[in-house]
Amino acid sequence: MKDTLHVKYDKLLSMISGWGSAAVAFSGGTDSSFLCYCAVTALGSRSIAVTVVSPMLPQSELESARAVAAFTGITHVLLEETDIDGEVAANPKDRCYYCKKLEFGAIIKAAAARGITTVLDGSNTDDLSDWRPGMRALSELQIQSPLREAGLCKAEIRKLSREFKLPTWDKPAFACLASRFPYGERIDSEKLKRVEKAEAYLQRLGFRQIRVRSHNAIARIEVAPDERRKFFDEALLDTISGALKSFGFLFVSFELEGYKMGSLNAEIDTTS
Repeated sequence: MKDTLHVKYDKLLSMISGWGSAAVAFSGGTDSSFLCYCAVTALGSRSIAVTVVSPMLPQSELESARAVAAFTGITHVLLEETDIDGEVAANPKDRCYYCKKLEFGAIIKAAAARGITTVLDGSNTDDLSDWRPGMRALSELQIQSPLREAGLCKAEIRKLSREFKLPTWDKPAFACLASRFPYGERIDSEKLKRVEKAEAYLQRLGFRQIRVRSHNAIARIEVAPDERRKFFDEALLDTISGALKSFGFLFVSFELEGYKMGSLNAEIDTTS
C-alpha cells in the first residue's frame, strides 16, 4: 500500500496526464522544476517549459532553469522581456497581480502558438499562508496549479525531488527580485541589477538563504537564522559593506532576526 505522499504524487500525474498537453511556467526554482519533471513523466514531448527572461530574473536563476530543463529533457522556451511595465515599476502592494497577469498572458500566447491550451504554475499549499495577490491573476487567466490541487506542500515537494534526484531538491527558496523592494518604492533596472549583484556576492561567500532588501540607498541583508553567526567577524563585515557600497548602496545594514519569507508584507494591510 502506498504512503500518503506517493498517493498525492499519483494524483498529480493523473491530473497532468488528463490535460493531454501542458506548458509549465518555469522559474528554475524547486517547485516549478519538480513540476517540469512531472509534466515530462506524464506527457512526454507534449509538455514544454516556458521561462520569462526579464530584469527581475537573475542570471543565476536562468542558468538553473536551463540546467533543470536539460536534466528532465523538457522542451525549454525562453520569452525575452526587456522592459518593466509601468504598473509593476510603481510597485503597489498588488504589484504581483499585474506582473503575473502580464507574464502568464505571454506564456499563454507562447503555449497556444504550439497548440497547447493548458498552462501550469508551481504554487503549493504553503503559498496559501502568505500575501499572494498574483493568485488572483492566475485565477482570472485560468492557470492550473496542480501541486496545490494535489495537496503538496514545499517539504513534500523537496522530498519527492530528492527521491527523483532533481538537482533543485534542496535549493533555497527564491522570489523574483521585485520582492526586495518595499511597496511604493519605484523599481527600475538599475536597482534590480544592484540587488542581483549584492545577492550573488553573498552567495559566493557561502551564504545560502539570503535576501538583500533595498530601501532606497540602504541595503538590508537577511540570511537564514542559522547563518547569522557568520557575520560575527569584523573583517567580513567590512568586506561585505565595501562590496555592497561599490554596487551603489550608500549604507549597509543587517536584519537581526534573519531571513523571513514575505518580511516586507509586515508593513501593509493585506485584508483590503
